[in-house]
Amino acid sequence: MAARAGVAALVATAVLSGCRPWSGTGGSGAGGPEGGAPASAASSARSSGFGAVFLGVDECSSFGATRFTEVPCTSERAAARVVARYEGMVSEGPACPATTDFVLHISEARQDYDEDGDGTVPQGYACMRKLTPPHPGDPGGGGGPRTLVGDCVYSTGEGEVRETSCDGTGENEPEYEVTSAVRERGECPASTALYVQLGGDDPVGCARPV
Repeated sequence: MAARAGVAALVATAVLSGCRPWSGTGGSGAGGPEGGAPASAASSARSSGFGAVFLGVDECSSFGATRFTEVPCTSERAAARVVARYEGMVSEGPACPATTDFVLHISEARQDYDEDGDGTVPQGYACMRKLTPPHPGDPGGGGGPRTLVGDCVYSTGEGEVRETSCDGTGENEPEYEVTSAVRERGECPASTALYVQLGGDDPVGCARPV
């Protein structure tokens, strides 16, 4: 199969998961978007011709200042592995696995070769997991595209909260920790000071002050 040297992708690194609180201490508030909106930082990714699909499941990418390139997972340049790959837009497709570290948004671009010779490259997104720690997508890690039980958040001062590392090594100190996930607010413990929308089967995150 010919190398797809011209395939390019737009990358959005989810370093901080954004989420809007459903309510503050003891109060009630409007529901916000699902936690884990990708940050706005972007760069590009380019295929190097490995695998039948650009960044397919279990394939690896390198890291770079401006580009993420597909490389063999045995390469010393390999830095992250694809744990899930979907077509379409993130907002319309399945959620990435819980401990995804960041998301690569792949878009059609000018190319010399494509995967099946039809002149197009499918748009989609790849859920990435770094090959070595630290893992921002782990509970308490301070990032990733999803907010999980064990994650910590801080107030942005604009009616929203964002993730930060629970160990205090992030740029912002943790203010609340999500201690459980339930179906409805009434199932949260009495110590709950903040409700955070998580999505999934148990969409309510019960958070307490750190």
